[in-house]
Amino acid sequence: MSASEQGGPGGAGPRSRRLNEAARRLFPGGVSSPVRAFKSVGGEPPVVRSARGPWLFDVDGHRYVDLIGAWGPMILGHGHPAVVAAVTRRVRRSVATGTPSPDEPRLAAKIVKAVPSVERLRFVCSGTEACMSALRLARAATGRDVVVKFEGCYHGHGDAFLSSAGSGALTFDAPDSPGVPPAVVGATVTVPYNDLAAVERAFATHAGRIAAVFVEPIVGNMGFVEPEPGFLPGLRRACDAHGALLVFDEVMTGFRVHRGGAQALYGVRPDLTTLGKVIGGGFPVGAYGGRSDLMAMVAPEGKVYQAGTLAGQPVGMTAGLTTLREVLAPGVFERAAAATEALASGLERALRTAGVEAVAPRRGAMMGLWFSARAPRNLAEAKATRADRFRAFHRAMLTAGVYLPPSPFEAWFVSTTHDDAVVRHVVDAAAAWARTGPA
Repeated sequence: MSASEQGGPGGAGPRSRRLNEAARRLFPGGVSSPVRAFKSVGGEPPVVRSARGPWLFDVDGHRYVDLIGAWGPMILGHGHPAVVAAVTRRVRRSVATGTPSPDEPRLAAKIVKAVPSVERLRFVCSGTEACMSALRLARAATGRDVVVKFEGCYHGHGDAFLSSAGSGALTFDAPDSPGVPPAVVGATVTVPYNDLAAVERAFATHAGRIAAVFVEPIVGNMGFVEPEPGFLPGLRRACDAHGALLVFDEVMTGFRVHRGGAQALYGVRPDLTTLGKVIGGGFPVGAYGGRSDLMAMVAPEGKVYQAGTLAGQPVGMTAGLTTLREVLAPGVFERAAAATEALASGLERALRTAGVEAVAPRRGAMMGLWFSARAPRNLAEAKATRADRFRAFHRAMLTAGVYLPPSPFEAWFVSTTHDDAVVRHVVDAAAAWARTGPA
């Protein structure tokens, strides 16, 4: 790596700072999504002008190993030749027509074949929209209103999901954001993740009223937190026993932790599944799908109304189809998973050797890093880790040319382009930081 390509000074260079200043005058917090800001780690984000493979290049001439992967979609790395070529051909034909396009059913067929629970689906434009639509469908299908979700799981910014647990985690929630009326979350119940007993208490407390249980089967929105053995099968049994639907939010985990998603990895079949990220190949694409009888309730076949002007947009369909063709080809997913394993195990070894307590849980091409003796099982345990240590770690890694999620409570995403040299660069940077004796 040449001097001109080294990582920045722990944050934005002069050109990035000028652009950030202009952005703050135009956008709340200077960003179009809060997760992009550096509020948790301090400083300012570098402004990225381009990306290629596992690298991000900022406007000040620095490059960084990318471990956010556009927050999940870029499992093939940036600028994959097949995806770029297919999208270029598609754009030359048309960008959007508001009509059916050829790659729309082709992409859907790939998803249906790969994801066990999805028999039919509907494309939307984001994971948030997919979760909102799945909740509406679940309520219509069951004739019930109450939804159970878990602390630390994020299902988009739909009003019903922006809530905080009520007293004892069994009463109805309170709004977690101004602008969300209490009545909107008055049918939402939040319980601790990995706590089947709390789920059963919720069903007992709200007997005959729960429409669905929503869960990230592996949580990527409070770091990286895996389900304990028996948790997901237990949710399936509870929903069956009480006549509720089980909904897996696989917006992050879909095609990331297994070729068929977390449901294939753990052998648990939900009633509905929400998807996004990888299925759009970097374009704004989401989907919700599941049992044929449930999807038959969606308009125009049924009465559950949901529509979107840009749903199934042709360029996104082509990008997603090409991405899935590549990911599902023999050996490709395995390459990303191997890179993730090498990175996670290398980080654990380097940090522990230097006396820094750390654990890096991982599945497929998705991982996390915790400054603790063991991986947390729920939000309370995640908050009890050395999250304060992550701030110094993030700054040092950015200086060394490694772009991490700017929060300890976000998952990391690895691609097929993170080769041995890239992994070694990240591990060596972490080892150098650890040897300085972080507080």
